[in-house]
Amino acid sequence: MKPALAIFAIITCVLLCTSFCFGEETSVYFSPNGGCQKAIISEISKAQKTIDIAMYYLTSREIAQELVKAKDRNVRVRIVLDKSQETQTYSKSRYLIKRGFEVKYHTGSGLMHNKFAIIDSKMLITGSFNWTPTADQKNEENLLIMTDKDLIKKYQTRFEYLWERSRKGELEEGQSDEE
Repeated sequence: MKPALAIFAIITCVLLCTSFCFGEETSVYFSPNGGCQKAIISEISKAQKTIDIAMYYLTSREIAQELVKAKDRNVRVRIVLDKSQETQTYSKSRYLIKRGFEVKYHTGSGLMHNKFAIIDSKMLITGSFNWTPTADQKNEENLLIMTDKDLIKKYQTRFEYLWERSRKGELEEGQSDEE
């Protein structure tokens, strides 16, 4: 074997081993109808301790219902949403608040346009995909599910930053919590 080819083979093996041996995986999904929502629900269903969510729009009934199941399993769920979700007709924020979830609304001057979730400090879900039926069925969106520990730490730091700077969501008397 030529030295250059041997070096290439060794480098390739090291790169592959780094990915496989350290357990870092990335799954990629696209919409419409590419399994994004199904993948999110699947990951939520495996949560054991914590789910932290920073989401611009959350209107998916199916995802909200899976979050309720997670909470019923004693998973701590914290959610930061864009302030528009406080009054948006189809937002699941009121539904979740009524069921005892920790929901906060971003108070910054611009949009809270993040779209990510961290599950058990081991799984990162991110991409352009809003957690909405429109994103799942009509829009061209992307979703990444990753286990890279360094990325997860960076996203967790950002979540904590958003959490500390957001206002607690509360139901007003007579306010609907439409599912």
